[in-house]
Amino acid sequence: MASRLHGLGTTIFAEMSALAVATGSINLGQGFPDTDGPASIAEAAARAILEGRGNQYPPGPGIPQLRRAITDHQADWYRLDYDPDTEVLVTAGATEAIAAALLGLVDPGDEVIAFEPYYDSYAACIAMAGGVRVPATLRPPTGSQPRWHPDLDALAAAISSRTKVLLINSPHNPTGMVLNDAELRRIALLAIEHDLIVITDEVYEHLVFEGSHIPMATLPGMRERTVCISSAGKTFSFTGWKIGWVTAPAQLVAAVRTAKQFLTYVSGGPFQYAVAEALRLPGDYYCELRESLRARRDLLAEGLARIGFGVSVTEGTYFITTDIRPLGVQDGLAFCRALPERCGVVAIPNAVFYDDKDAGAAFVRFTFCKKTEVLDEALERLAVLAERA
Repeated sequence: MASRLHGLGTTIFAEMSALAVATGSINLGQGFPDTDGPASIAEAAARAILEGRGNQYPPGPGIPQLRRAITDHQADWYRLDYDPDTEVLVTAGATEAIAAALLGLVDPGDEVIAFEPYYDSYAACIAMAGGVRVPATLRPPTGSQPRWHPDLDALAAAISSRTKVLLINSPHNPTGMVLNDAELRRIALLAIEHDLIVITDEVYEHLVFEGSHIPMATLPGMRERTVCISSAGKTFSFTGWKIGWVTAPAQLVAAVRTAKQFLTYVSGGPFQYAVAEALRLPGDYYCELRESLRARRDLLAEGLARIGFGVSVTEGTYFITTDIRPLGVQDGLAFCRALPERCGVVAIPNAVFYDDKDAGAAFVRFTFCKKTEVLDEALERLAVLAERA
């Protein structure tokens, strides 16, 4: 194994999902829904296959219909105008978009600052690009600050002459934090002051329950330095289709495309036609999705709190981050590895998303993008923890 990949190993999602299968546990670890998205969109994919659209290599940047739908979405939701021919790139999910952006924009030795805890592919992609990962640790809730939040003074102090990229994830996985306007504006000023590129992972853009999602590219001076990444998987509940995209100025898209073409080249031809239709669903669809997930968030949060977990506010995403110390436990990794045998439920230890393992040791992530009856059953199984606490 190349030295730059040492310490990465098998992802925690593969490990815990395999454990769920082996033990017959309810998987509240990996963030995928247990129901499919709209039938009309699944039918659009089937129709594209049967009509022979996308069964062969699609265009490298993505089919024109999808690129146009992406630019229309950005304009309709955020008043961001992009050229579908030069400022959009379709990718194999957001994960490939992140990899291609880092490979295309980061030179060996360049520093990339990312909020810690961070989605595990960030660390791997920065390493593969030869970059240096610099964490900016999010602060957990306190009495005066009931939400996960960035320490923006620490972020500013982390910037050096070698910093090239800020990798920003909001809504944030795993904490559920949504950066507010003041926080975003402070980050934008730092990016402008230090002439940094900002890569934004916005895959949960439509899953915001408190406040609203504000794309970094909408702020003054930021469109020209921001690579915006999103995908269809979370918004339309077709995570297996792996259709993501990048919107950015043409020169940044060109850099990302140069790397991306040597990764998958192209992917998901028929699904691209379906996602183009999905992006044109009416606003009611997004509202109904958000409210359905809000109800399931509240169900799981209230149930976990009754059992004795410390439950923090989830402003967006599929996830609730909990503190296991009220249960008399300190080690989240050991807790999660034992949980399937103890309770028949799988969760994810947040420590795997940290460089500073001690900072994340006591936190565990559960997902609520499951059927209500599945969440009820999981809470019933987890209730034995309250009896033993």
